[in-house]
Amino acid sequence: MSSGPHPALTAAPALRTGLRPLLRLAWPIVISRSTQVIIGLGDALMVAHLGESGLAATSAGAFNTYVFLILPMGVVFIVSSFASQLFGAGDHAGARRYGFYGLGVALLTQVLCLALLPAVPALLGLLEYDAEVHRLMSRYIVLRLLSGGAAIGIEALGNYYGGLGNTRLPMAANVLAMALDLVGNYALIGGHLGAPAMGVDGAALSSTLSTFLVFALFAGVFLAEGRRLGRVVPRLHVREFVRMLRFGLPSGFNWFFEFFAFNFFVNVVLGGLGTTALAAFMAVLQLNSVAFQPAFALASAGAILVGQSIGGGRKDEVPHLVRLTFGASAFWQVLVGVAYVLVPGLLLEPFTTGGPGARAFVEVGTRMLLLTTAWQLLDAAATTLAEALRAAGDTAFTLWARVFIAWALFVPGSYVSVRHLGWGDVGAVSWVVLYLGLLAAALFVRFRNGRWRDIELVEQPVV
Repeated sequence: MSSGPHPALTAAPALRTGLRPLLRLAWPIVISRSTQVIIGLGDALMVAHLGESGLAATSAGAFNTYVFLILPMGVVFIVSSFASQLFGAGDHAGARRYGFYGLGVALLTQVLCLALLPAVPALLGLLEYDAEVHRLMSRYIVLRLLSGGAAIGIEALGNYYGGLGNTRLPMAANVLAMALDLVGNYALIGGHLGAPAMGVDGAALSSTLSTFLVFALFAGVFLAEGRRLGRVVPRLHVREFVRMLRFGLPSGFNWFFEFFAFNFFVNVVLGGLGTTALAAFMAVLQLNSVAFQPAFALASAGAILVGQSIGGGRKDEVPHLVRLTFGASAFWQVLVGVAYVLVPGLLLEPFTTGGPGARAFVEVGTRMLLLTTAWQLLDAAATTLAEALRAAGDTAFTLWARVFIAWALFVPGSYVSVRHLGWGDVGAVSWVVLYLGLLAAALFVRFRNGRWRDIELVEQPVV
């Protein structure tokens, strides 16, 4: 895994406002995020033969592990904002310091993960899992948390290099992690290639070992780059690290609170509609998660260009970049919506079991899938604007906008409408559309008022 020559070692970027630079940055991000989907799918498929308990423990265990890591993962996303602005200003040494600050967050995450290990069984005991699922899931999460810091370290370095405009190196790291995890699953779950058959523990151990190995290689590339520059570890400053946390924590809590709002929506609001509605919505959500990867990648790529333009003193370019990014992501989302309208049954077919409830599942899922076409452009707008504001350092407003809309409107409104007023699955999906519409509107107003122009994400260099 070689970084190769990239512009971070030469000069600040020139004016780049066309579609081609955006797509050049975006396609590796699509692959990077898609690998994470494949890892989750591969884990589920490879433990399916162990029975329902093994499948539930692995799938829900991966989901619950993400609960522990979503906050620091959101925090290190701000590394891209600092790196892109400093890179745009020609301060390559400053950008590199923030790569180390991201690794500092990873180290803190690892310490917290190790401290939480003894509490995992008790925390899971608060949930209604049967004894066997609880036992298997506890072991799975403990093994996964052993590499929690390494997972955040990969994200931190990926955001650092992404800020420099090098999205291919993080892509290579994620593809390697996917390949190692799939091979490790084959060896450790069923006992192949001379390895012991460890079942669910094998799936967790495979993910942990592959994460550690890829992080070691990624960090090695990062440190070797410093050696070529003449100093492996630059002089770091506590004030800068605190400043990164000042902007990064709102970004992390942004992800954290939205994640729990949708967790409540799925488990409480939709859970009351019965198994068919819940299963149909989860299938629709999986389809949207996969289909949304290119739009999210375009928004992330646009944020890199926004940060570089701000750092280079070219703030007037930013509105054009945001329009360009939204246009590209909206075009993709329209294509997704057309597919939902034309072939909903075909898209839902892989999620059916062919049993007696398959027809009802497809009917409910088709209705939900058609309703989700209403949120495609709203989702593209909200993500594009949120990523652009993050690149500018406007993370606090995005946090409070999401928290208010999600917890003051979306959660209570959907609960009352669905559970007490009988709006059913149509009402549930309609609340998601309303949530995304309100969020997109709030972020659009914030961006248009230009408050982001006054935010100084990067302070004067520390002497």
